[in-house]
Amino acid sequence: MELQERLNDVRTRISAAERQSQRPAGSVQLVAVSKTFDAEAIRPAIAAGQRFFGENRVQESQGKWPELKTETPGIELHLIGPLQSNKAADAVALFDVIETVDREKIARAIAGEMKRQGKTVRLYVQVNSGLEPQKAGIAPADTPAFVDFCRNELGLSIEGLMCIPPAEENPGPHFALLAKIAGKCGVEKLSMGMSGDYETAVAFGATSVRVGSAIFGAR
Repeated sequence: MELQERLNDVRTRISAAERQSQRPAGSVQLVAVSKTFDAEAIRPAIAAGQRFFGENRVQESQGKWPELKTETPGIELHLIGPLQSNKAADAVALFDVIETVDREKIARAIAGEMKRQGKTVRLYVQVNSGLEPQKAGIAPADTPAFVDFCRNELGLSIEGLMCIPPAEENPGPHFALLAKIAGKCGVEKLSMGMSGDYETAVAFGATSVRVGSAIFGAR
């Protein structure tokens, strides 16, 4: 299939999952994950009306997105990969949403950069739902206190939570856990679900799903 066909297929599946879960049409945002793909590969998705994109690396994103965002106003760019504090200034300058706030040091760096640049970036806290040592994210039990710290100590507005379940496990319990933590934290946005499990994520309350290979093809 061509990219537009794959994109339309994903959109159709999200709509069907919304209906099956008795959720309002359009309640789930599709974030097309364009990491490793160059501007020429991304332009057909933009031409097909896609406006929400996700990238893993700040430096890679700097090589393609300033031009693409200038060409097409209204694009919303999400950072969905780990952020180092020395890249915080670049991330705040380029991204509209940072989904991977996962420790005090990076939260402080983001807060400082938003103040310096006079720019507000929407923020999610990444939760390590499977407590995987190799994976970034706040432990589930520590998430409410960390969200409170970001809000009360740093003045950051945390609008959502994000997770990446362990690859070998059923994602459903992880999505349910994230939704439960979000309730405790008083946040409404849930970024969860990727190419292999986004329909399941919709059923568990995802407000955005991050889909890459099902749209752009294998990397």
